[in-house]
Amino acid sequence: MTVSEIFQRSMKAKLLLSAGLATAWAFPCAGQEIASATPAGAVPAKVQTAPPSPVSPPPPAPKPALSDEEAQLVAFQGEIKKSFRESVAPFVKDYCQQCHGNRRSKGGINFEAALKNPGAAGFSKHWKQAIATVMSKDMPPDDEDAQPTEAERQAFADWIAKLKFLSPKDPGPFVIRRLTKVEYGNTLRDLYGVDPAVAHALPDEVFGEGYMNTLSPLHLEEYLGIANEVLDKVLAPLDAPPTETQARLFGEAPAQGADPRAAARKVARSLARNAFRRPPTEAELDTLVGVFDLATQSKLAYPAALRLMYKAVLVSPQFLFITPATEAPAGSKIVPLDDHQLASRLSYLLWATMPDAELMELADSGKLHEPAVLKGQVKRLLLDRRSRALFDGFGAQWLQLGELESKTFDTTKFPLMTGELRTAMYDEARLFFESVVRENRSVVSLVDSDYTFLNGTLAKLYGMEKTVSGPEMRKVKLTDANRGGILGMPGVLATTSFPNRTSPVKRGVWVLEQVLGQHVPPAPPNVPALEKQDQKAVANMTLRQRTEMHLTNSVCANCHKVLDPIGFGLENFDAIGRWRDQDDTGGAIDAAGELPGGKRFATPKELKLIIAARSSELARNLTEKLLAYALCRQLEGYDEIVVDRMMENIAKDGYRMQTLITEVVTSYPFLNRRVQN
Repeated sequence: MTVSEIFQRSMKAKLLLSAGLATAWAFPCAGQEIASATPAGAVPAKVQTAPPSPVSPPPPAPKPALSDEEAQLVAFQGEIKKSFRESVAPFVKDYCQQCHGNRRSKGGINFEAALKNPGAAGFSKHWKQAIATVMSKDMPPDDEDAQPTEAERQAFADWIAKLKFLSPKDPGPFVIRRLTKVEYGNTLRDLYGVDPAVAHALPDEVFGEGYMNTLSPLHLEEYLGIANEVLDKVLAPLDAPPTETQARLFGEAPAQGADPRAAARKVARSLARNAFRRPPTEAELDTLVGVFDLATQSKLAYPAALRLMYKAVLVSPQFLFITPATEAPAGSKIVPLDDHQLASRLSYLLWATMPDAELMELADSGKLHEPAVLKGQVKRLLLDRRSRALFDGFGAQWLQLGELESKTFDTTKFPLMTGELRTAMYDEARLFFESVVRENRSVVSLVDSDYTFLNGTLAKLYGMEKTVSGPEMRKVKLTDANRGGILGMPGVLATTSFPNRTSPVKRGVWVLEQVLGQHVPPAPPNVPALEKQDQKAVANMTLRQRTEMHLTNSVCANCHKVLDPIGFGLENFDAIGRWRDQDDTGGAIDAAGELPGGKRFATPKELKLIIAARSSELARNLTEKLLAYALCRQLEGYDEIVVDRMMENIAKDGYRMQTLITEVVTSYPFLNRRVQN
């Protein structure tokens, strides 16, 4: 039994219980259904089969000849595998396997199986972690006698960069996902005109790459409660004249002598068509009409029976999840998304709500998947005010601003950090992100720009309170080149600080991971926080001097020599983003540093220019993060080849944001799904 079937049976039982009809039709609960299955490890009963036919099966059809491109790829894969056998496998066995093998698996990493099948997607994360620690010289540990040469380390890194070419063409694991709390509320609003706040009681999501699609017992109870609340708002009390919405949803009652079941099926088709965001199947209609039948068998009048059927729609997995409109052909491994599922996938990505009439019309006509049509719809959706959802869902998660609202700050040191200021910080980032998207600016402008959005509250942090006043956020030209872009935004600077001071380390990690897309290994255990240093010994030191003490520890030095300069370059901004020339100790701010490759800077402005010049890294990082968000999973294997091809088109158009988003929506893994066995 599938998850959807178990969910449907469980919800049907709860639905009937809530209507007082539990005795009318008994359903096994999910737990009973699962428990009745063959126990783990048990041997199923032997199945009697017919004797084999004496007729020999036909010979297998000859495989089609490979194209030149396919032949080149096969040859390239052979070279990669040979390189792995000759240099990478010995490297792993000599320097890694002692601590990361079957006998010991430090950090949960085991290369034993990866050595047997290096191209498997499941090992991609292990290889990426390995290259980060090997190239930073964190691994092998310094106390190990055997250390690889620089040439061996580089050969290892070069091979891992080619690992993606061992992956078969595959859109990756497909997630039939649940609507988020925001999406669910927005969909109820657009369908039935109810306030999206009706969904406030649902638990908040804990995001990873994109969405969560788990369902807890708490979710099930809340969905039933919300369904009741929606029904009470949309439908009139029994025996009262129908509301306008009710008349639209249910139509006229069947005439005397007409078949009420046929009328109910017509209503079910209309309700399901809108709520499921696609045409319902006949089997789905049978299920809904079955609920209507149960109600009438229990002597409920026609309007009450329709009410129960309507409630069944609101708690169905087809409404709560984004599901395909059609079954994949038997034997299929990979199939394109049908146009209705594509419409929903696109609409929920950019608007966080159901497709509008234009998208549904294109899906009904089977034209949405056409490249020119799909690209046109991406542009239309992005220019609509509802595209704010792209920032609230993706942008805020990327910039890690979600924690800003609840983050604790020392109120004595930072009395300005009020709820009003936090809201203004978030809105600044949102409005700036939206402007870059709608004006189709380059990704580079996210880091280096000459404008932002301020109100009177936020202008105080910029020292512009004399020119900007009032509560309204507005576009403001910046004359200080140290500002402009996400690195100098108070919201980002506050998120990457501690409650009572700045953190060069946190800011450095944030820039490397969220902006440049580099992987920073976790800090080794037992490293003391700055607050635990000998306070007498560091009493006269600036924060920079205290932080640089990490460089005296060989275990810490490899990472901190990369992280800290970036964080020091932003030290002119205090913990809530105000400019300063002295740190908390009264010492002068030293924002100078050098990045790998010899690029030196002395101010936030110069640091921004260096990072902005790395346009391809900026664009690739944002592309990978948005694609992962859109697919609701981590990228792996063939995804890297897809991103390579996307980057070619994005680069040709100057790394413009609408082109980047369009490339994600028209990408192979976004448009196709793997059929799960």
